[in-house]
Amino acid sequence: MHLTPQEHDRLLLFTAAELARARRSRGLRLNVPEAIALVADTVCEAARDGARLAQAVAAGSAVLDGDDVLPGVADVVRRVEVEAVFDDGTRLAIVQEPFGPPSASVLAPGHLEVAPVAPQPPTDVVEVVVVNESPVPISVTSHFHFFEVNPRLRFERAAAWGRHLAVPAGAVQRFDPGMPLTVALVPFGGERVMVGFAGLVDGPLDAPGAKQAGLARAHACGYLGAEPSAEPTTGGER
Repeated sequence: MHLTPQEHDRLLLFTAAELARARRSRGLRLNVPEAIALVADTVCEAARDGARLAQAVAAGSAVLDGDDVLPGVADVVRRVEVEAVFDDGTRLAIVQEPFGPPSASVLAPGHLEVAPVAPQPPTDVVEVVVVNESPVPISVTSHFHFFEVNPRLRFERAAAWGRHLAVPAGAVQRFDPGMPLTVALVPFGGERVMVGFAGLVDGPLDAPGAKQAGLARAHACGYLGAEPSAEPTTGGER
């Protein structure tokens, strides 16, 4: 039996969730890995059953509460993130405070309270005009490599290299059939290594020749907007 990396990870998550269910059925309170696995698996199974994103997140929020987990787990795990496969594609589901609010209202010894810092607006922003040429709506999550999104979305692929939607983490952008929509894209940070997604990169974004090779693969696979003769559709930088 040959499994893709994504299928292997899903099977591992399911196994951990089954262990958590078994221990919970014996009256045991769950630790951090068990609790995270059970919430994430619940979201994935809800998606598999045909639930929409909000419904799957609600299912993950309801599966456990503070009495089901060991003391301190709710303080440590403030959110659970999992990529689940929905009817309209893979989307990032984020369950906030999955076990209820943190129990302690008093800071622990040695804990420093830091005032929140307002995020600075990104300066390197590119806008592209996207047209969904499929007959069904297509949704894209916040941190999907936009260069590799659905082949039936037409836009200037080269402009989206190494970028994702400029929306809050976990947000989803919907593209309705035939309706042009201008979206803003910002660059990925960190080490800028893409693995997975649609498999058009699977390596460092900034390696010599990586962008040209990715465009060639996208064109060969029929991704709209990757054609060498494609007219630019960018709305410009701001």
